[in-house]
Amino acid sequence: MNPYRVLVVGLGKRGMHHAHAFNEDSRFDLVGICDQRGDRLRDAAGELSVETIADDARVAAKSAKPDVFCFCTMPDVRYELVEIGVECGASLIAFEKPMALSLCEADKIMTIVREAGVRAVVCHQHRYGEHYQKVRHIIESGQLGRVHTIHGTSCAWMAHLMTHLVDYMRWYNDNVDAQWVMAQAAGRCKLSDRQHPSPDYIAGVVHFANGVQGIIDCGAGAPDVPEVDYWWRKCRIIVHGTLGFAEVLTNDGWRAVTREGASMGEGRMDYEHDMRLYVADIAEWLADPEVIHPCNVESAYKGFEIVMAMCRSVVQRAQIPLPLTPGSNELDELVAVLPDRPVIPSTSENASHYLPQAGLDSDLS
Repeated sequence: MNPYRVLVVGLGKRGMHHAHAFNEDSRFDLVGICDQRGDRLRDAAGELSVETIADDARVAAKSAKPDVFCFCTMPDVRYELVEIGVECGASLIAFEKPMALSLCEADKIMTIVREAGVRAVVCHQHRYGEHYQKVRHIIESGQLGRVHTIHGTSCAWMAHLMTHLVDYMRWYNDNVDAQWVMAQAAGRCKLSDRQHPSPDYIAGVVHFANGVQGIIDCGAGAPDVPEVDYWWRKCRIIVHGTLGFAEVLTNDGWRAVTREGASMGEGRMDYEHDMRLYVADIAEWLADPEVIHPCNVESAYKGFEIVMAMCRSVVQRAQIPLPLTPGSNELDELVAVLPDRPVIPSTSENASHYLPQAGLDSDLS
């Protein structure tokens, strides 16, 4: 069988992670790259041997005729690029989180891919980390007893990492649907962030249909993880059961306490390892429609819906049932209701990232 043809649009840090992962898997042929920045395009072309090099995504897609249309850009152009992926006849579209910046946009994305019969994945790649997998194994083994609470925290702001927290929370809870959420938020400095607009801090509760409660803290007020050396990597998921608990730290391994005693192990964010497995699962899904990718867009949508429901809870000061009904742009509504008062960060290291001029994006840039 001929390799699947791949086009990668957006050649920042994450785009190059994708490009190299596809390039190193023999089931794929990286045939095209695209970026609006000429310097990135030249640098990538020097590293990768490709047929198509372009600064316009639609031109690149028309020329490359990819089976996989992969884009790694800022979130404000999600639908437009998904539309190009559908128009060029790609069998699968791969893109970054968050999948959209409003539920309305996410609904449009789901409509266009469903109607076209195009498979799609959203890159929540941390689940491939051995430490994340270890906690999943502990849960499945029954060592924690009945899971009743899952707590996810991140010092990065909502549009950066909350969908990661929710995705792994849902995974650790067997992807059971959420029934309702309640949340509160503070600070609107980061709502003006061009790259990933978010409240400075948001926290809330997610109630799942099996009775498990999810607790989320995301942004300036989230708990510190002093074991981890950089604000971006200060993420933690803790799973509590009737017989013990297990936790994973994005950059400091895993640990657990059960009836069998205390145990721990290593593990850190590893793009090379995680992206290789993420891309391998894309190949499996393309070869067999029944082998659905763990990061499939249907699952990503349910996670994103939880995030938008939390935003609506802040605005309406109410419990929000799921699934969501159509509504106004959630981020615009947050701008209207959140007071212009700073949030007291949980760590001094985190404080500088919540100043008005701080708009860096270490994930995509």
